[in-house]
Amino acid sequence: MVNSNPLDYLPLWALIGLIAAGILLFIELGFRYGKHRCKVSEPESTASLGTIIGSILGLLAFMLAFTFGLAASRFEMRRQMVVKEANAIGTTFLRAGFLPELESRHVRSLLKEYVASRLEVARTGGVESALHRADELHLALWKDAEVVGLRQAESETVSLFIEALNETIDVHTERVLVGLRSRLPFALWLALFLLTALSMVGVGYHESLAKSKRSPATFLLLLGFLTVLTLIVDLDRPMEGFLSVSQESMVSAQKMMDSFP
Repeated sequence: MVNSNPLDYLPLWALIGLIAAGILLFIELGFRYGKHRCKVSEPESTASLGTIIGSILGLLAFMLAFTFGLAASRFEMRRQMVVKEANAIGTTFLRAGFLPELESRHVRSLLKEYVASRLEVARTGGVESALHRADELHLALWKDAEVVGLRQAESETVSLFIEALNETIDVHTERVLVGLRSRLPFALWLALFLLTALSMVGVGYHESLAKSKRSPATFLLLLGFLTVLTLIVDLDRPMEGFLSVSQESMVSAQKMMDSFP
């Protein structure tokens, strides 16, 4: 299964909506608790309370920066893996010319289908079927390599092709690991959401002690945190969202294959 994080079962728009509603809810809970506390006891000093709330918000900002950095680094790794895989496939395609004509045509046909399936999954998101097809193509390509390798065991050019094919298969495994399996841990998401909830309760509580009415600036705070959290969620989702890894390298490899005589 590709979905290793429980949050993945929620569409991006639904998750963002829940986060926005949660932020507003916790601010409101803090505000109401502050109003209730003012009625039953002496109000606290807003100066000392502001220092505490500022510390919590600072901790939340640090946590957001840390999580954003992790998500951005994984996004960059996915981008680099596309380039690496496109280069490996292109090298294998070119070195297939070292094989006998029958095997060369068959290998190049399989590699064209391999690249087409890669681009198709980037457009449609059919990950499971694409992974299954990739395994089938790897097996078919390796069978051709075995046939030629056993027939021409001493050929250096055949060895170069087998080396390139082996690199293509290895890069596929790396790309699956980086692109689909290497995600932000669910425990990190829980810690981030818990810290956000505590911060928003503190903001609402402080607001209730400082003013009698809710400040419109609360919505600015909501938009700020929501923007950062949206970016983090988007960066962590390889097959969904506004930010997607460019497939230009794979498209260039496909064009090279199609133009090859």
